[in-house]
Amino acid sequence: MSLRTPAGPVKAVLFDLDGTLIDSAPDLGAAVDKMRTDRGMPSLPDAAYRPMAGAGARGMIGVAFGLGPEAPTFADMREEFFLNYERCMTERTYVFGGVADLLKHLSDQGILWGVVTNKSKRFTEPLTAQMPLFATASVVISGDTTAHAKPHPEPLLEAARRLGLQPVDCVYVGDDERDIQAARAAGMYSVAACYGYLGTQADTAQWGADVEIKSPAQLLQSLAGA
Repeated sequence: MSLRTPAGPVKAVLFDLDGTLIDSAPDLGAAVDKMRTDRGMPSLPDAAYRPMAGAGARGMIGVAFGLGPEAPTFADMREEFFLNYERCMTERTYVFGGVADLLKHLSDQGILWGVVTNKSKRFTEPLTAQMPLFATASVVISGDTTAHAKPHPEPLLEAARRLGLQPVDCVYVGDDERDIQAARAAGMYSVAACYGYLGTQADTAQWGADVEIKSPAQLLQSLAGA
């Protein structure tokens, strides 16, 4: 499979953050599980939280307490979750295997790379500042950097603007259907990261991605052959 767009060689690869570059599910789960134990409830295993890690506070609180955003207590519980997460966001989070090699390859080839995430800058900025992996990122777009979040294309388009590139020059890689929808709407080549937080109902074949990869190494192999 080729990662060349009709307009020519890839000049930048943009990535979703959680579930694509890093595995933050252990810290997200720990943050909400503390809410359970603080209330005298039994702890849940990491495996209970992982499928919903990509859904943020809504997913974590839904698993831990069976509550959705319509619940009267949800806003207060979400802030409690956020505070817990801020205290532990890099304690258990790790970089997916193969990601560091992939990003080094991009840099060595003169291909820019960056992050476009729906995670708010409240968390994105300290997390990326604390993890050495992101030292070579050319752009980081958070969920509240623009007026819209994915699946709207504006965050991806803003990343391209900041890089001084046309969207057609960029590839976008993500582990959620929203990522593929945003990439398609932005006119970027889309790659579905099928090793991320796909949830229990995900059917990646229906997302319409240009390419599906089972590991970061597959993207590296594709770029090396492009």
